[in-house]
Amino acid sequence: MEMAAPLLVFVLLSLASSLTFAFDPSPLQDFCVADNKSPVFVNGEVCKDANLARASDFFFPGLDIPGNTNNRIGSNVTLVNVLRIPGLNTLGVSIARVDFAPYGLNPPHTHPRASEIFVVQEGSLYVGFVTSSTLPNVQNRLISKILNKGDVFVFPIGLIHFQLNVGKTAAVGIAHFNSQNPGIITIANAVFGSNPPISDDVLTKAFDLDKKVVDFLQAQFGPNH
Repeated sequence: MEMAAPLLVFVLLSLASSLTFAFDPSPLQDFCVADNKSPVFVNGEVCKDANLARASDFFFPGLDIPGNTNNRIGSNVTLVNVLRIPGLNTLGVSIARVDFAPYGLNPPHTHPRASEIFVVQEGSLYVGFVTSSTLPNVQNRLISKILNKGDVFVFPIGLIHFQLNVGKTAAVGIAHFNSQNPGIITIANAVFGSNPPISDDVLTKAFDLDKKVVDFLQAQFGPNH
């Protein structure tokens, strides 16, 4: 019985550690190339026969190619996740290139399944995230900074964050995620552009806005915009 208590503590600590650090499922083999043609649905992607794996399953060309920033917000995200590199399946990582026109914006958004390490390759960017409302005395605190070439900034998982080009020239950043499919929720699009739309009664009360303003915003961000 004397040995049982320390063993139980060790097991509980091990479980707590795995729950703390594990987001995507951990691999149980060298690799698990996603079989995008499989009709089977699982939490992730089904593996294809390892003997059929090829170099192309682990490769994506063209992250050096600038994205088209000729749009309303002046930015473009080129995401390289498991849908583009099947060999990322179960590895828990992905990457994205973010291009910014002068004064372009990557608008406030969250990644529900990943933290993000953001590296500035070119230009100057104003970046930041907002803390949750659960922290005592610091509810919804903005943590922000101006970044320049070579600077690195971390956005914790699930928190609203943004990047704004504050320079007169184009800017580029590389985002690294600890998920093969981090997901993205762009706040304005989700709230005012949901399909079907969220009730005016909800939005007018939540944001203390006139119904005409809500209708205008829904027209701007709606699926037909």
